[in-house]
Order: sequence, then C-alpha cells, then structure tokens
Amino acid sequence: MRSFFRDATRLVAAALAAILLSAPLASADTLAKNLFGATKLPAATAAKSFGFYSKGCFSGGVAIATDGPTWQAMRLSRNRRWGHPTMIRLIEKLSHEAVADGWPGLLLGDISQPRGGPMLTGHASHQIGLDADIWLTPMPDRRLSAAERESVSATSMIRKGGLTVDERLWTPAHARLLRRAANYPEVERILVHPGIKKKLCDTVTGDRSWLHKIRPFWGHDYHFHVRIGCQPGSTGCKRQEATPKGDGCDKSLAWWFTEEPWRPATGPQKPKARDVMTMASLPKECQAVLDAPSPISEAAVTIGGLGTAVASAPATADKPTIETVLGASPIAASAFAPTPTRRIPLPFPRPTN
Repeated sequence: MRSFFRDATRLVAAALAAILLSAPLASADTLAKNLFGATKLPAATAAKSFGFYSKGCFSGGVAIATDGPTWQAMRLSRNRRWGHPTMIRLIEKLSHEAVADGWPGLLLGDISQPRGGPMLTGHASHQIGLDADIWLTPMPDRRLSAAERESVSATSMIRKGGLTVDERLWTPAHARLLRRAANYPEVERILVHPGIKKKLCDTVTGDRSWLHKIRPFWGHDYHFHVRIGCQPGSTGCKRQEATPKGDGCDKSLAWWFTEEPWRPATGPQKPKARDVMTMASLPKECQAVLDAPSPISEAAVTIGGLGTAVASAPATADKPTIETVLGASPIAASAFAPTPTRRIPLPFPRPTN
C-alpha cells in the first residue's frame, strides 16, 4: 500500500511538471506580448485599468458580440473584441445613435485583447481596454461571413498619393459620426488622418467645440481611433495629457501638410516597443491580471448581440474589397479649402499611438 501511494505521488508530480513545462513562464524577462497574446478570456475580477494606454493591462474585461443590430465585428480571428465595460457599452451606444444620425451601422476593428497588454502584432496602444478602432466604412445591409470579415478591406478616405480626403468617398455622414463620438463626455480624443481633420476644420459649421478632440495622427485614413479616459476605480491607470484648447485648426495642423512628418526614418530602426516589452516593464498588477481566474465562458461576459452565429461561408471573391460588399458609388465633389499659408512650427518627436 505504501508503495502504491509513493508511485501515485510520483505520477501526480510528473503530471504537474509536464503542465508547468508546457506553459509559458511569466518571469520578469518574458516578453509580455506572448503571455497576453495567448490569453483567450479576461480576468474575472473587478474592472480596472493598470498603467498607460501603451504600457499596461486591465481586468474585468467584457467582449462586444460579433454581431449586433447596429454593428458587425471584423477580424474575428484576432480575438480583440474586449475592453473595459465602459468602452464596450459606449461602442454599443454609439452604434445605435449613429444609425439615428443616418449612419448604416458600425464595422468594428480592434479594441483590446482579453486582458489587454501588448499585442503580438499591430498597435502600440489598446493595452488597457480604453481604446477602440471603428472603420470609416459603413456597415453593409447584410451580415458578412466569417471569411469576409478576415479578408474584406476597409476603404481609405484619403486620395491616393495625397494628404486630403477623396471627395468621391467622404460624406456629411462621416462628419456626423465623428461628431457623435466626440461629444460623449467619456471620450477624450479621437485619432484620424490629418486630411480628415482638415476636412472637418474646413466644413464644420455651428458648434465646433468638439473639434479639439479630433487629433491628427499617422495612419487612421480608413478608421478612427476612439480613446476614453481612465475610469473610476482604476487608481493604477495613468491619464493622458489633456488635448490643447481651441479647435486644433491652426499651425499645429498645418505642420502635417509639410514634408517633415512624412520623411522616411533614417539610421538603424529601433525595435517596436511590443517586441521588447517584458513583464518587468509593465505595472506590477499585470502579473496578477495574468494569474486571475477566467469567467466560465465567453458568452457569460459578452455584451449585446443578435443571438446568432457568424456565417462561415467563404467570401464571394478571392480578394474582396469593401466596395464590392457595399456597392459604393462616388458622391458629388465638394469644395476643399487649401491649407492657409502661415508660420509652420518646428518639428517635434512623433508621439506614440
């Protein structure tokens, strides 16, 4: 009998050792993106953000459903439909109210990984559950298949080879969508391509107070990036500096229409932060976020939805574009005011997203 218990103990110990060896070790020098990128469900604890938008994590995350009455989530294989509950509820609210404004519905890009943290690919930010990307392409009048959601491309609003919006694609509905999002008190800033910011500066009439939240940034020609502030209870969340006063339609915008912001980088390229960020780089709470238990299922922490699964039929074309899905057609051109000639500020280091 004694030998039986001894053998059983050895078997259990061997099994535990095999499990530990097969799991990624969360040592201080482990790449954080590998650990957070491997998590499938959120930390089933109170909703809190830790650290900064580009260096942190969050707990208590929830997912937005792949399909809602006024939205469809894209790139489902990335598993980035997660965020702080306030962010997810705001996206759901925006989708409903944008439809009332005349927008057909939202196509949702990346929000965050289940527990945030640096991503395996893509964004520098989106780490604390308070960022979300929304396509500037309206939702089609049918449900896209799973294959289409992986392969369909969003449409750039910027003229090919230029810095200003393509007047065949830009509509007043785009401006209404951005105004709706910017007017939510939770939203601190919205990142767009400089050409989109300029279009708004040149065309928005009446109340322009919301324009200060619309910030020009590299990329963001086919989607806009919504960022909300640190939420109550998240004492470990680091706030971003407030946006400058004024509408932002000044020399700071004019700088984007000089050569300086678009010059190719010279010299050795530094590795992206996500590719060198270790657990030691993140707030100490992020280890506890990784170690926290998961909810019983994804469905238990998913908000909204139609109660139906996404179709898995293949796309109807090898390389579909959003135009083939929507049947988009050019719209009438509108006047575009050139950038005023004025003093250009000295270049400054490029900020992080």
